Amino acid sequence: MASSLRSLAVTACRTSTPRVTIAGSSCASGVTVVSLSKRQLSLVAAPRQRGPKFVQRTTRGFHTSTPSQSIPPQSTPKFTYGIAASFSAKDHKYNPNRNIFNFDPYNHIRARRKNKKTRPGSGQDAFFVSRVGETSDVAFGVADGVGGWMNSGVDPADFSHGLCDYAAHAAYTHRPEEWETPLNARSLMQRGYEDICNDETVRAGGSTACVAIARGTGQLEVANLGDSGFVQLRLNAVHDYSEPQTHAFNTPYQLSIVPKKILAQVAAFGGTQLCDFPKDANVSQHALRHGDVLVFATDGVWDNLSRHEILKIVSKIMIGANAWVHTENGIGVGTDLHNFTMPDDGKDATEDIPSLQSFLAVGITNEAKAASMNTKLDGPFAREVQREFPYEKWQGGKVDDICVVVAIACEEKK
Repeated sequence: MASSLRSLAVTACRTSTPRVTIAGSSCASGVTVVSLSKRQLSLVAAPRQRGPKFVQRTTRGFHTSTPSQSIPPQSTPKFTYGIAASFSAKDHKYNPNRNIFNFDPYNHIRARRKNKKTRPGSGQDAFFVSRVGETSDVAFGVADGVGGWMNSGVDPADFSHGLCDYAAHAAYTHRPEEWETPLNARSLMQRGYEDICNDETVRAGGSTACVAIARGTGQLEVANLGDSGFVQLRLNAVHDYSEPQTHAFNTPYQLSIVPKKILAQVAAFGGTQLCDFPKDANVSQHALRHGDVLVFATDGVWDNLSRHEILKIVSKIMIGANAWVHTENGIGVGTDLHNFTMPDDGKDATEDIPSLQSFLAVGITNEAKAASMNTKLDGPFAREVQREFPYEKWQGGKVDDICVVVAIACEEKK
């Protein structure tokens, strides 16, 4: 992470009663500025026309073509991506100063982190972001470890974090001549799955996975397996989204390592041991535009916030920052979007916000965390339980690990 969050403008309050109790605070109709410190969280109402403070930076940009390429002007759109992640383990308090990651395309990606202390504090959820080889493409995704493996004495986090680490390293070290098939979202998921299956230190486990590759041309490919997923937001509207894959209620598709002993027990005594494969993932193609916001998340978000609730959070932040602006023809993209997405270099001690994408990731994670602990306001998971099992008295949110990756698409020269 470039530097800690010293002050965050979070506009994630709903029109209903806030789920995080803060003395002397309320959800105003305008943009709400949240100043976060280690000890307190204070809300200060701000005028709608004034967005959070962003400082134009002069750090090295992430260009979408290598120096050896020669692309005629206006022949192909060139995109860069501001990407950040935020996360919270279900048994820990959410700390936005620590639970934040800002992607730098020039960071070195190491192989799998076997020391658990070096992992992000996201519990059984995991994420990755990596530049693809020497290209302008970026690979990223999320994975949610299957908690049921704990009953067999297996740490589900080993599989999910290992899968993401291997996928990130495969993307970072990618050389086209070394791959039998072209790199895409599904083949990257396949490579990560093969590598974790060949890791002798991971004897069992499983996870869902949602893997994406955003091209420098503005094309996005997503491979989604299970009930993690994504939503594509465009100018104050939900433009596209993934559908969850489930075998039954609360039983998502999942990549797995199943020991032979367990398979033998299933064969002898009956039952089903789920084991899906990357070939089972839903693959979709999407054309991105300047100013699009992508939100990838595990079910700790989707079980507690609907797509339109996430849109509301993102819209307030984007409009408050003047990244999306009101025009005579509706909502448009602000002129300074590219500057907002450049990560903090850590040199400016007065910097308020590391980047707009981290601002969004924190806002979504904070709201999902609050919703998960709310025992009165029903979320998507509670409503689904009530439909499937009318006699179950499930009420409120669903406490779970939370992991969010946010990407903002920026077309150069716009």
